[in-house]
Amino acid sequence: MAAPVNVSNATNVTATAASEVDENQYSDDATWILTSAFIIFTMQSGFGLLESGTVSPKNEVNIMVKNASDVLYGGLAYWMFGYAFSFGDSPWSNAFCGLGQFFVDAEEAKMGWVFSKFFFQMSFATTATTIVSGAMAERTKLQAYMAFCVLNTLVFCFPSHWAWDSKGWLNKMGYVDVGGAGPVHLLGGVCSLVATLILGPRHGRWDRDEAPPMGSPTNALLGMFMLWWGWLGFNCGSTFGITGGKWKLAARSAVSTITASMGGGIVAVVLSYVTKKRKFDISYLINGILGALVGVTGICALAHPWEGLAIGAVGSFLSCVGTEMMVKLRIDDPVGCFPVHGLCSVWAILAVGIFGHVDGLEGVSRYDGLIRGGGFYLLGVQALGAVTFISWACVMSFILLKVIDKTIGLRVSLEEELIGADICEHGVGSPDDNPTPEFTEASGKDSADSDDDGVLPTLLARGGPVRRSKRPHSLGKRFGLRRLSFRSSFRKPPRSVLSLTGGQKDHPPGLDNPRPVYDHSPDGNGALLYPKIVVG
Repeated sequence: MAAPVNVSNATNVTATAASEVDENQYSDDATWILTSAFIIFTMQSGFGLLESGTVSPKNEVNIMVKNASDVLYGGLAYWMFGYAFSFGDSPWSNAFCGLGQFFVDAEEAKMGWVFSKFFFQMSFATTATTIVSGAMAERTKLQAYMAFCVLNTLVFCFPSHWAWDSKGWLNKMGYVDVGGAGPVHLLGGVCSLVATLILGPRHGRWDRDEAPPMGSPTNALLGMFMLWWGWLGFNCGSTFGITGGKWKLAARSAVSTITASMGGGIVAVVLSYVTKKRKFDISYLINGILGALVGVTGICALAHPWEGLAIGAVGSFLSCVGTEMMVKLRIDDPVGCFPVHGLCSVWAILAVGIFGHVDGLEGVSRYDGLIRGGGFYLLGVQALGAVTFISWACVMSFILLKVIDKTIGLRVSLEEELIGADICEHGVGSPDDNPTPEFTEASGKDSADSDDDGVLPTLLARGGPVRRSKRPHSLGKRFGLRRLSFRSSFRKPPRSVLSLTGGQKDHPPGLDNPRPVYDHSPDGNGALLYPKIVVG
């Protein structure tokens, strides 16, 4: 085992020394930290666009609102108690958690450093939560997710203390995690897996072999580019300054991050071309690049360009193969959160133990990795950290999600899931604004029982007057329609249709995609009954 090098560490791993010195010496570092945090904050937009572009159009607004909730409620919780448990500096702070600085504030002499550090770490905390929103997409109540944003801060704040605070037990052992592969991505990925297992799959997800089509591949790709940009701030800002030798580490972080994404993107394109019958699958490209970025996060300030390329290639392979593995296991993860952030972050943590080396600039690492002749010590410490984070996230997220499920309820009703959260929870949009569902005129007849053979009904005219209702999800009342007809967005026709009357209905010749039928029968007072879904 290589002997540890006695150097001070002012990076994100143990960024506490500056608070004990005249902070005017660190004004440049604070500026760098704030600028990086602003860039990281834009990743919320990237996650929102990626997730909303991946899910069906009827839930895209709801996904964006949930990403805003990460900052609103998760940020509030981190200000109230999260920062205190992560980096509280009172005499009662210990190896397990920090204490002090609840409801973060600081006196004028120290506020520059304290506020910069708080804002930077808060951006990490909200990122760890927003990862989970993709796995819970299209079937989770907004109120339940808001509660989760608050409680998930407890999942993040203690591991961040173990890894990054000078008193943390993992940090004292020599654990290295420059950009948050463990406290951010691994925790977020494991919480995503637990959440999707508790929620179960989306309705009808496994009735077909192929996944539902993306609502907007363009938005998903744009979200990937915004995350790509944000990752540079994520990794480079984790040097926690530019004074001394930290600016050199920041430059190395930028190069290793971009080379990792290159390697990951190329591997994803090749895998898609080989396994998808010479098609360049968009989800492979997105998950491959993001998996590569996750893979290099832990070692970004230490990795040479060729190491970043190799680490990114492995991360991309894990994310693409992991996504297919989730399908084989019938685990419905709409955005691929666990393969990208869970599997690739384990690789990111272990890669430090393989490629890491003693850092003589700022003491990011005190030990050499496996291929540097340092033996298995650093690799063992990194593996211990990964196992600890996985165990902690599994237990804590299961408890918190079960509490929310028993009190508020996690999952929306079947009817709301079919109609979409945009209308049910936000009153946004209307079915005729969405090209996926098509609605017949209020003629009292559906295409299934039309008298004209081979003649499809006309579409409801756009821009017509819409009658508002106190229950926007009651589509029959809202639009004055007796029958609504939804055209399936899948390529293969479903084996059965949904109907209030039960049973299957015949479809006119030439209609390739049978459509679920919603019948609204008048009650004794002439009003329309509230529809109840029966699987026919």
